[in-house]
Amino acid sequence: MVFGYFIICSAMSPSLKEWLFYAILDFALSEAMVLLCLTVTFLILFTMNRALCSSLKTNGDQKSDVYTQEKQDFVQHFSQIVRVLTEDEMGHPETGDAIARLKEVLEYNTIGGKYHRGLTVLVAFRELVEPRKQDADSLQRAPTVGWCVELLQAFFLVVDGIMDSSLTRQRQICWYQKPDVGLDAINDASLLEACIYHLLKLYYLNLIELFLQSSYQTEIGQILDLITAPQGHVDLGRFTEKRYESIVKYKMAFYSFYLPIAAAMYLAGIDGKKEHANAKNILLEMGEFFQIQDDYFDLFGDPSVTGKVGADIQDNICSWLVVQCLQRSTRNSARS
Repeated sequence: MVFGYFIICSAMSPSLKEWLFYAILDFALSEAMVLLCLTVTFLILFTMNRALCSSLKTNGDQKSDVYTQEKQDFVQHFSQIVRVLTEDEMGHPETGDAIARLKEVLEYNTIGGKYHRGLTVLVAFRELVEPRKQDADSLQRAPTVGWCVELLQAFFLVVDGIMDSSLTRQRQICWYQKPDVGLDAINDASLLEACIYHLLKLYYLNLIELFLQSSYQTEIGQILDLITAPQGHVDLGRFTEKRYESIVKYKMAFYSFYLPIAAAMYLAGIDGKKEHANAKNILLEMGEFFQIQDDYFDLFGDPSVTGKVGADIQDNICSWLVVQCLQRSTRNSARS
């Protein structure tokens, strides 16, 4: 939320400030921090200039409706994604059964989340590009790339669920836990990842490179997570703040925060190294804040709200809560 405040204050466009305000509020409230979020939201409003505050007051309902409509339009675009990926081969005599399975995999594992990553691509693109330059083709590309980010998220969740022996994801049973799936889910996850590049080949080489880089960084983060807390072996000496920050940075922050904005920047023709480096520095900090909050909800959150049954401590995960507990116990031991 603190980083949300800085982004809102630094946004050049008033409409972008307002969209960010509602997006952050919607995200925060969905995580059940009602009292804290309302307090910080009030501070955000208070620090905005008077003109913007007046605009929010008089047009708040309208802007909230715009955000809701953006989300509805984005979700509706998913049917086009499925059609592009499956339509040509659905009735093929040799591969028809496999394509039918792909359609099931797509619809079960990609739909049902909050879509913050994918929506960020679409909204950021519209703010970065002048309205007169937003033609039908570009407005079609943006949600498609947004769904590529959601497909990457789905791929990671399927694989992560297997490695963590999780039971639920996004308020439903994990894909691999379904009786007719099991470890076939590993191949299904590979299909989800392959779909990204099938879609991206229609557009830009730098987007393909961006997604490949994000996948590599996330998989490096997954390795860091696995070797820090191997199954069946507890070594709390590895649970340091530095290691925690490295895991968060590589496993989550790159693809969840930097990737959506960077994709929108490339779509808008912004490809300078300095601009991307500046965005990355800010967005990785946001990613760490988000993961700390997620770790907190893993223990104290309501599964009916968070959509998953928290088990980080039982599963020997290097989480923020454990790291903080170890730091405090070390300091207390030193004093005694």
